[in-house]
Amino acid sequence: MKKAVVLSSGGIDSTTAMAIAKDAGYEIYSLSFNYSQRHAVELQAADRVAKAFGAKEHLIIDLDLGKIGGSALTDAIAVPKARTEKEMQKGIPVTYVPARNTIFLSYALAWAEQLGAGDIFIGVTAIDFSGYPDCRPEYIKAFEQMANLGLKATVEGKMKIRIQAPLIKMTKGEIICRGVELGVDYGLTHSCYDPSADGKACGGCDSCLLRKKGFREAGVTDPTVYVV
Repeated sequence: MKKAVVLSSGGIDSTTAMAIAKDAGYEIYSLSFNYSQRHAVELQAADRVAKAFGAKEHLIIDLDLGKIGGSALTDAIAVPKARTEKEMQKGIPVTYVPARNTIFLSYALAWAEQLGAGDIFIGVTAIDFSGYPDCRPEYIKAFEQMANLGLKATVEGKMKIRIQAPLIKMTKGEIICRGVELGVDYGLTHSCYDPSADGKACGGCDSCLLRKKGFREAGVTDPTVYVV
């Protein structure tokens, strides 16, 4: 069976990307990161998702990006709340984590080479997102080019790396509709950047607002328990 490393945060996008990989016949190797994020509860969701999709393995790597800081997700910076769609589309927000996708994809690349997996799935989207530069098609293309230049296995012609971003041109509503078609249980997932102590979604951060918008557009009941 062909193998795929799937980056998983336990959220809507990465879970849908995993469903797409599974539907395409890949054996799933789920990869998550404990990077000192304030919403580390997402790792519980990622574990639930990996089990639901019968992942061959779910690897969680510890990274202390809190030592680098510079993000509301890893530093003592307030998470923006109640922003309008127009505000979300203007500039790069403080929830951006410096070089996060580059770091995550690099680990995925190392694991893929060791596994002999030519495909890495990442659930980025350039439509309904918070303006992160490492979610754009040109970024994914550039990383794939770099990946094939930098591995022993690719240089020796034993494998070729493909960075698959199947959601990149889809809205959140379209993503949810696709996931529903594939039988995804979104009740397993978590999206909130600033959850309460008991794991409830805040309801006001960008990620919560985009999640709510997606379920409205898809005409699907949102299973999330929000504080507000």
